[in-house]
Amino acid sequence: MALILPVKNIFPQIGSDCFLAENSTIVGDVVMGNNCSVWFNAVIRGDVNYIRIGHNTNIQDGAVIHCTYQKAATEIGNQVSIGHNALVHGCTLHDHVLIGMGAIVMDHAIVSQYCIIAAGAVVLENTICEAGHLYAGIPARKIKPLTDQQIHMLDKLPENYQLYSSWFIEEQE
Repeated sequence: MALILPVKNIFPQIGSDCFLAENSTIVGDVVMGNNCSVWFNAVIRGDVNYIRIGHNTNIQDGAVIHCTYQKAATEIGNQVSIGHNALVHGCTLHDHVLIGMGAIVMDHAIVSQYCIIAAGAVVLENTICEAGHLYAGIPARKIKPLTDQQIHMLDKLPENYQLYSSWFIEEQE
């Protein structure tokens, strides 16, 4: 069972039909929508500010979601995929976003809808990523517009993670 803890008597609120891996951690002022998944060793730590996560979002293995005390909350939209070992900190991710494996998105950055942040990229503080584009590098820079195939992948990937989640939920029943 996932580690779910209050901080200062504020309990995480988890939507319906969510999969929480048994060694995931969710603490404090976290509100998560329906049909989300939080995978193995992922940490969502709403202890110093709030974290809001929309529907159909997946937070993959080893990802860390955090914020900055009194300065930067974290807001994550619907249909978002946060890749393995990514760090999402005090920023805003709009709907239909992919944060690649090992990427870092820093305080007050805004990743607009239908954006891909490439694996290993670092989105610096206060960066605004334009909708419909791929960003890569350190620091992350706009590389090119997304193709129709990439846009389709952003729509499909959260559905895939709902399927993968169902395999584990079936085992727990």
